Amino acid sequence: MAISTLSPPGAALDAAPSQVRLVGRRRPGRWAAAAAVAVLGAMLAHTLLTNQRFQWPTVAHYFTQESVLRGLWLTLWLTAVTFAAGFVLGIGLAAMRLWGGPLLQSVSFGFVWIVRSVPPLVLLLFWFQLASLYPRLSLGIPFGPEFVSVDTTHLIGPLAAAFIALTIDVAAFSAEIVRGGLVSVDHGQTEAARSLGLNPRRIFRRIVLPQAMPAIIPASGNLLIGLLKSTSLVSVIAVTDLLYSVQLIYNQNFQVMPLLLVATVWYIVITSVLAVGQYFVERRYARGRAGARPFAEILRDAARLRPRSPGPAR
Repeated sequence: MAISTLSPPGAALDAAPSQVRLVGRRRPGRWAAAAAVAVLGAMLAHTLLTNQRFQWPTVAHYFTQESVLRGLWLTLWLTAVTFAAGFVLGIGLAAMRLWGGPLLQSVSFGFVWIVRSVPPLVLLLFWFQLASLYPRLSLGIPFGPEFVSVDTTHLIGPLAAAFIALTIDVAAFSAEIVRGGLVSVDHGQTEAARSLGLNPRRIFRRIVLPQAMPAIIPASGNLLIGLLKSTSLVSVIAVTDLLYSVQLIYNQNFQVMPLLLVATVWYIVITSVLAVGQYFVERRYARGRAGARPFAEILRDAARLRPRSPGPAR
């Protein structure tokens, strides 16, 4: 803020507060940027509404077509099951990395390193073409006789390959998300809790996990939204998800852009819903972080050494 008076510069310090007029700081750069963004937004809205090549009536016609809705349902189902399975596997990998022995830590690190190094599309094609590497899988004594053998030519179909590939990809990234959230909690807090006699399970449930969740939730929400968009890769192996459903339609009527807009709008709607849900979950786990209670009080509540007493009466 700037001080503006009619007195000489040296008299501003001696002026009474009622005689000082505060002038807001001028920000010409901010106003220019806002004006440029407003103009670009208006131009974008104008071209979306006036360009007839977008064919919005056609988009509205196919938006709720039965085949499109079936593809949408498969996309949602594939996103949900692969995220749930991958996150559970990722928690196990994070536990191996944090609390396992040298062998388990090496296995967890190697799994995460390899999967994060391979693009999801390559991983998807690898599982889809698994029969070319292993035409037959068998179960028996290692390096000994086989009891059961299965032909892999028809064992892993397109949907199974999509599920396995996406689950593995989610597991690798969620393992690092969970591990990063857990290691962000100060180790001194767990040491202080042990000194009070708390068992490891209570320490993890009442002290470590509540403080790790605000770091885990945002990254997990971003991973879920990224997984939703990554499901479009399964159209390469002819899984009838949302994108492949609209591709089947525009291969017949050659209205490519309107059908791609149908899929785009659906992805925007679902992503917006997930973003709103992520916001409320983040707010749920971030309560009290701005004015957090002292750690000693948290320890007393976790150990249940005494009930919380009400504040002094006023």
